[in-house]
Amino acid sequence: MAQKKAHEVDSWLARPDSRTFLVLIYGPDRGLVSERGKAYAQSTGLPLDDPFSVVKLDGPEVEKGDGRLSQEARTVPMFSDRRLLWVRNAAGQKGLANEVKALLAEPPRDATILIEAGDLKKGAPLRSAVETAEGSMALPCYADDGRDIEAVIDDELRKANLTMTLDARQALRRNLGGDRLATRAELHKLVLYAQGQSQISLEDVRLMTGDVSGHSLDEAVDAILDGRIEDFDTAFARHCQAGGPPFLALSGTMRQFHALHAMRGAMEEGGRNAASVVAGARPPVFFSRRKLIERTLERWNRQSIERALARLQNAVLQTRRRPELASALVRQALLGIAVESARLSRR
Repeated sequence: MAQKKAHEVDSWLARPDSRTFLVLIYGPDRGLVSERGKAYAQSTGLPLDDPFSVVKLDGPEVEKGDGRLSQEARTVPMFSDRRLLWVRNAAGQKGLANEVKALLAEPPRDATILIEAGDLKKGAPLRSAVETAEGSMALPCYADDGRDIEAVIDDELRKANLTMTLDARQALRRNLGGDRLATRAELHKLVLYAQGQSQISLEDVRLMTGDVSGHSLDEAVDAILDGRIEDFDTAFARHCQAGGPPFLALSGTMRQFHALHAMRGAMEEGGRNAASVVAGARPPVFFSRRKLIERTLERWNRQSIERALARLQNAVLQTRRRPELASALVRQALLGIAVESARLSRR
């Protein structure tokens, strides 16, 4: 089939198949879609700033159904051997999918077609058309995992001729992911700040990407969901010792359980499994946390999630009445939920 798995995309882009004339790059990470789209466009060897060689179209524009993409694909180029038709912001439009099917059935002689799209579910017309045809390739783009983030960090450090201490890298890595363009932007900012140095330190990361104490809060919420009581206590204590307000841990946990409530409702009402609901969640669940959220949804039903939310709401009320005891009250409420999660995991 004319598709690659997520981990195979970069190697394919490094050596594109010359027989491929239509490439679909899609996925929830719009930044990565854009970055890879630019990489493929550059691999064609065409001057990207030449409007006679590169025609840029917008997905909704192609969707009008007036055959614009087909007309452009079959136009004989005047000043080059081939032209690149670069369609951005495509979605699951049926009109675009129909045009793509027609082009795949009768390939143009002088055009290469690149389509950048958002997240396309399996079976979406555009994705299906590309995946099942010859001369085409579908390339998925999902949020960066740990190895991808490390590779991007190494790439930016190499370009800037910089090194980084281990503790700085660990702190930075926790701030990155989810969107490739946002990751690049953070790294560019850090590299610019470190100009004139040979090595980036932990202090540089803290100054340019925020206080890493916030990550203790993330660790605390994840430990609650997983029923890891000691890990929660350690992360919560670290958050408070770093000057983080206890209420942030409470509000962060509430946001997570509200999201869980909506996802569990989709499971129970739609007869879907946890993996399906998590994969389709909006906003998307960060890739590295998907298994944790899936486990949590399998353990907690809607009623138990509602009990946890009631406990959290009561803690909010208590901390407003007794602000001098906020840290103890928040810890007690969150610890109770972590204990409940541990109990559910043993069932």
